Amino acid sequence: LVPHLLGIPQKKIWVDYDQLADVLYVNFKKPSHADDSDITDDDVIVRYEKGKIVGMTFLNASKRQKARQQL
Repeated sequence: LVPHLLGIPQKKIWVDYDQLADVLYVNFKKPSHADDSDITDDDVIVRYEKGKIVGMTFLNASKRQKARQQL
């Protein structure tokens, strides 16, 4: 995943957090219009546009921080 992220031509990142849904949105392109996506085993949705990563969506975002603190 990191090689793909480093290859992103835009060097800006936009982050939005929806507290009600507990979802963290990270976008590497604005506006982004994903035409495909994959979900990982740890509930991260990777969004693609024409085969390039344009964003990631982290489900249950606040629980991730709590789980990390317990380690």
